[in-house]
Amino acid sequence: MPADGQWSQDVTLLLIVAAYLLGSIPFAIVTSRLFGLEDPRKYGSGNPGATNVLRSGNKAAAVLTLLGDAIKGWLAVWAALRLGFEPDIAALAGLAAFLGHVFSLFLRFNGGKGVATALGVLAGVDARIAIFCAVIWLMIAYTTRYSSAAALSAALAAPLAGLLFLGAKPAVGLLAVMTAVLFWRHKENIARLRAGTEGRIGGKKKDRPTA
Repeated sequence: MPADGQWSQDVTLLLIVAAYLLGSIPFAIVTSRLFGLEDPRKYGSGNPGATNVLRSGNKAAAVLTLLGDAIKGWLAVWAALRLGFEPDIAALAGLAAFLGHVFSLFLRFNGGKGVATALGVLAGVDARIAIFCAVIWLMIAYTTRYSSAAALSAALAAPLAGLLFLGAKPAVGLLAVMTAVLFWRHKENIARLRAGTEGRIGGKKKDRPTA
């Protein structure tokens, strides 16, 4: 039997890998197939996420995609806590699930923007942070109808809310990493927002432009 420290490291590594694989499940594509919809990577933004699935006109599919992506982020944190891991390690598992969504093993390390999964991670870490960021998202989305602008605003608020509710803990640093990745994944959206060409929530489905 390995020494206690080594065993702990091995189990932690197993947890992180399992969380990454959980996050890699592409619910946008799974849900689209269940509803007989076109692959979301072939229209709109080409992003396998709830906002793009909504462009198909099927709200139920979009809602299920949103729930699936959020639950896998929450589940990674919740399961880690239930198994007795420290909160900071549980937050690391959440980050792994988030990265699995963004760099999905099942999509050749491509994936979605990670907004819903990030929200699920926040809910697992501390529900107050998730509620705070969700309110920010709703306010910006309602006033601008830009999902990307709402996501970026909520992402920026996440580590600040973490400091407010948790204090200066390692988990807050992990939230900051999620924020950085979210901004990087939205770099094209940022460019379109600046150019005034970004699509709005509820916009009609369009074929994905050929590169």
